Amino acid sequence: MKCWDEYIAYLKDNPEGYWFKSKLYGYGWTPAKPAGWLTTILYVLFLLGFALYSEYTSLVEESPLRFITVVFAGTALLIVICWKTGEPLKWRWGKEEREQ
Repeated sequence: MKCWDEYIAYLKDNPEGYWFKSKLYGYGWTPAKPAGWLTTILYVLFLLGFALYSEYTSLVEESPLRFITVVFAGTALLIVICWKTGEPLKWRWGKEEREQ
């Protein structure tokens, strides 16, 4: 549980108020504020809802390019939101020396 506690402490150390903080390992973001979690949940609900709609209306069989375009546009919107409200991206491999 020590690893989990360190990760929670990392997310709480957010004086800039970023919605998304850089992941501790790798490249990308993780939600750090309630607005970030809400954005992530809305994105997942959008994907699930659009998948169900597409299945119900046979959109995937009729127009796979439109299906891919809508999913790509939703994902691009999420990336833009993360970029604007998140910590600057960089490859990370754990906490930096100055953070410890």
